Amino acid sequence: MSFSVSSFSRLARRFRSEERGAAAVIVALSIVVIVAFMGFAIDIGHALQVRRALQGAVDAAALAGAQEINNGGDPVSVASAYSALKSSKNAFASNLKITMAPGFPQLKCFVSTGAPCTGAKGANGIVVRQQAVVPMYFAQIVGLPSITVTATATAGAAGGKPIPLNVMLVLDSTQSMNTKDSSCSIAGATRIDCALAGVRVLLGELTPSIDQVGLMTFPPILRNQSYDYDCNGATKPTIESYRSAGQSNYQVVGASNDYRASDDAKSLNGASNLVRAAAGGGCGSGMSAVGGVGTYYADAISFAQSTLASTAKQGMQNVIILLSDGDANGSNGNMPSGKVSNQCRQAIAAAGSATAAGTWVYSIAYGASTSSTGSCGTDNPHISACAAMQGIASDPAKFYSDSMGAPGGCPSQNPYDELVSIFKNVGQTLQAPRLLPDSTT
Repeated sequence: MSFSVSSFSRLARRFRSEERGAAAVIVALSIVVIVAFMGFAIDIGHALQVRRALQGAVDAAALAGAQEINNGGDPVSVASAYSALKSSKNAFASNLKITMAPGFPQLKCFVSTGAPCTGAKGANGIVVRQQAVVPMYFAQIVGLPSITVTATATAGAAGGKPIPLNVMLVLDSTQSMNTKDSSCSIAGATRIDCALAGVRVLLGELTPSIDQVGLMTFPPILRNQSYDYDCNGATKPTIESYRSAGQSNYQVVGASNDYRASDDAKSLNGASNLVRAAAGGGCGSGMSAVGGVGTYYADAISFAQSTLASTAKQGMQNVIILLSDGDANGSNGNMPSGKVSNQCRQAIAAAGSATAAGTWVYSIAYGASTSSTGSCGTDNPHISACAAMQGIASDPAKFYSDSMGAPGGCPSQNPYDELVSIFKNVGQTLQAPRLLPDSTT
């Protein structure tokens, strides 16, 4: 068999035509693969974008929930309200199916953080987990109609960026504070000694660069006396009757931020009048419990609130921390006109006004009686000292009690066996919540 030149040429042209056809098929298939990969990348990119938005939402939800732990609200419902659920505060995609993972939000007691797990919730942290079903567009070609992304956030109730605080401590210094407190962690301490030890612990929890603290007492003292912080136990302040006292008579130390030399300082500043009044910084004696005119603290609360209002700087949260057995019993001769009756209810009303003004009012019932006939004797109808102190707190989470007042103590969601631990917990609740690693235990 022989080939002519023309036959060979036709064969060559046919081969090149078939080669071009094969190449076209390969190019077409390559384009399909490239488009598929690009589409899949777009789908994955969208899923990652949803995942980032979901993480931001659960972070916000966890912090909001942690803020409410032992602070009066319901952490679980608040966390849900700040989540990415439809109609919640951080909802971001109405076209996506976003749900809370089964069993979440979860309240937790994280031992490793050191924050106490007290109150009705018995928790110091919360975990929020949400899921979002993200539809796939290009990946549907390979049978993947959607993927589910999950985000988890863990938050502790304390330890975050501090909230600037304007704090007024109001301490009972009536004669009953001179009795021994066998339950105090300070061996042999009187009740005033134990209270001052608690104040020192509280000052160690605060942040002097942004937190200022003042100190008031009742009964009131003669104006311009420094005996409560001169560190001389032999000198005692002169007591004023409630009838003639003004705002300055209740104040021992004004708003101060010198209680520690810096935020990182571990010890209190012995040159601070506030620290000296709390018998700290090497001062052998601090505030005295002189008494002599009975117990009346409604005006002390009102004066504390007006002082806070006049000394607060922009962005500060006003805080009143009142410690007393709550048994208001000032006699007619020592009381302001028109204030002899219903002395415990007057205090509840004064605290209510402070709360309405945005102040956080903490109430520490120290040996408060649960008897409605044996305490708050000027009130009609009768009310117990324990109930009065409970009514003073801005919310149930800010009401603390010890075990001195009755078997089992004055009932509260924050019961403690001793006073110093109460001040420690109060200080920790004044800190802001913070995000924690999801591995926190």
